[in-house]
Amino acid sequence: MAMKIEADECRAALTLIRRTIEEHCPPGVLPSEEMVNGLYGPELIHEAEALAAAIVATIDKMRRSRGTF
Repeated sequence: MAMKIEADECRAALTLIRRTIEEHCPPGVLPSEEMVNGLYGPELIHEAEALAAAIVATIDKMRRSRGTF
């Protein structure tokens, strides 16, 4: 039972992060949840990996637009 609660809490946290990225980061840096399943896998860790990659992609885009590396 505790594992289910922890997984639900993790999923809720990842959903919050996903929504924030979708709202504030450039379009296209984060694949849809369905695409994440195909590109990374269906586990929570795969969603986290996609979110992390989206954050890095956003930072890279910001750096390129400002001419800093």
